[in-house]
Amino acid sequence: MSPTSESPAGDHGYISDKDQYLKRMRRIEGQARGISKMIDDEKYCIDILTQISALTSAMQVVALGLLDDHLRHCVVDAARLGEDEAEAKIKEASDAIRRLVRS
Repeated sequence: MSPTSESPAGDHGYISDKDQYLKRMRRIEGQARGISKMIDDEKYCIDILTQISALTSAMQVVALGLLDDHLRHCVVDAARLGEDEAEAKIKEASDAIRRLVRS
């Protein structure tokens, strides 16, 4: 595994919340299936857009939670190891934030 995809301790910051993330992702999958069904059933456009907005918000909550876990765990652990590791994790987090802001 590349140095940016694994934390120095060998696990990831979200691991303690893994079950909660999986539960939330299952709800999001259900929302996506519901939107598909709404389209298939030819529901009103605004109602579909409302559900898409809710789905987008739910994904943002997951993304921000993972980012917070990354900062609190992976970046902090890398900072303890030294400057090179810390710089790599900070760049990784900054790049992720940039991608989230664009989306």
